[in-house]
Amino acid sequence: MVKMIVLDLDGTLLKNDKSISEKTQSIIKQCRKSGIKVIYATGRGGSAEKVAPSQLFDGRITMGGAIAYIGDTVVYSSLIPFSVARPLLIACNKHGLKTASEINGMHYSNFNVSDEWSYITNFEIVNFSQHSIDAEKLYALVKNTDDEKFIEGNLPKDLYMVVARDGMAMIMHKEATKLKAIVELANIWGINKTEIVAFGDDLNDIDMINHVGIGVAMGNAVDEVKAIADEICLSNEEDGIVEWILKKGLIK
Repeated sequence: MVKMIVLDLDGTLLKNDKSISEKTQSIIKQCRKSGIKVIYATGRGGSAEKVAPSQLFDGRITMGGAIAYIGDTVVYSSLIPFSVARPLLIACNKHGLKTASEINGMHYSNFNVSDEWSYITNFEIVNFSQHSIDAEKLYALVKNTDDEKFIEGNLPKDLYMVVARDGMAMIMHKEATKLKAIVELANIWGINKTEIVAFGDDLNDIDMINHVGIGVAMGNAVDEVKAIADEICLSNEEDGIVEWILKKGLIK
């Protein structure tokens, strides 16, 4: 029995134009009405609310698992201390990488973030050597495997990195994973991992897809995700989540 549905955002719940179809919104509401908890788990921070309004969900996980909410209440948090983040940020800056530290929807960066993502306006260009704010997530824009290897070579032992298909290297605390945050929410609601279905498309979805009851890869997912998934549904452009839910008879 499925008691909880976990949805990645970009490339999964969201269409390519970053919208949620009316059909999908209707199905989410019906699932919640039938007693199934529906949450999203994303690498996004403050921008998630702009594309996926929180009132549509029972809970939400942001920053790749650094923060989890039920309503406006934080129920799970795993931050990167600035003393740990600072040497890595300085090293990435010297290496010429566009790099940032993010917390509470604010980006502290060495570049104009709006030039990369026009919808992000909450940023401040800073000197990382003087930066003293803890982070939910660090990120750098990588162009090749050499950039990735550079970051890995400078990665503190308490942090880990996942590189998305768009070239964003996301760096989080080892306690900040989508799966850990999902389990925290599930425990609060008395739900077992075997009663959870998770949908995703990119590398940072592998852990949750691989360790819940049913892991579903989107039709547009990268090959690595499809390889470990229990099932594959239609793509995000084809309302794959809706198609799967209806096929499985989760709602009447």
